[in-house]
Amino acid sequence: MKKRMMGLVLAGVMALSIGSAASVNAAPVNVAKATTATQKITYKGKVYTVPAKTDNIVIAGALEAMEDALVLNFKPKGMITVGGKFPSLFSKISTGVKGIGEKTEPDFEAILKLKPDVILGTTKFPAETTEKLSKIATTIPVSHIATDWMDNLKLLAKLTGKEKESTAAIVKYQNELKVAKAKLAPKFKDKTVVAVRIRSGSLFLYPKDVFFNRSIYADLGASVPKEIQSVKAQQNISLEAFAAINPDYLFVQFSADENKDNPKALEDLQKNAIWKSLKAVKSGNVYVNLVDPLAQGGTAFSKFSFLEALMKTKLYTAK
Repeated sequence: MKKRMMGLVLAGVMALSIGSAASVNAAPVNVAKATTATQKITYKGKVYTVPAKTDNIVIAGALEAMEDALVLNFKPKGMITVGGKFPSLFSKISTGVKGIGEKTEPDFEAILKLKPDVILGTTKFPAETTEKLSKIATTIPVSHIATDWMDNLKLLAKLTGKEKESTAAIVKYQNELKVAKAKLAPKFKDKTVVAVRIRSGSLFLYPKDVFFNRSIYADLGASVPKEIQSVKAQQNISLEAFAAINPDYLFVQFSADENKDNPKALEDLQKNAIWKSLKAVKSGNVYVNLVDPLAQGGTAFSKFSFLEALMKTKLYTAK
């Protein structure tokens, strides 16, 4: 029996390493430890059979799931690295955890060696990547859309037996949001509020339900600008076109890791005459990196952190 299992594992490693057609069509090789108690979880309209409770989870591709792990103080067996290391944002849960590849390039052999019960992938993965991961263990593609933040957090809570912690975190946020919205919604009335991310030295906009936009518009009551309403995916925008939007309040996210070819992109932007002409800049209502610049924006952790940081700014504290 031991020889047969070893043969299956070795065959799985070889198949996943070469990415052959055979690995896609072969019977699933699930190397997770046998578990007597199971549960069925419904997520995004699909039913998954998983252990009743497990900490044997690998996070591949979904930084969103890593942020959920932060909220629940859960340490997975393996998770994504950025530039070959775990970002400081995840230091609370990364000690002793194995790196299993970058966000868009999972290391199948490293994942296979961990023998996970469950793999949390991402809806951004191509179908063939999810299929290969599914041959190692039950793979659940985690949504990157902000409207799914609560379902995402509840998914990890259900898997790990941390449902009380999940509920408490959600209730706390909802209570704080009521207070914050009562004060901020009137300030945002008839104003243009925009969040941008600087990547590779360029400005990017996001759909109204992606990035921090869900928090700004749906949660805090700011009106969705027509320019944001037309955005369907991450969209590059020139400084000149952005100046035409001319926001009253502006939230900027800038990470050096995302601007390695242009590390002074933010500094150069702030010196630009067009940038200086923006209403938000003139009035001192530009907020740079209120939260960690690698935060995804649409997750429970991002929303909680953004709201807490926002309530410490002059935008909130000033009368």
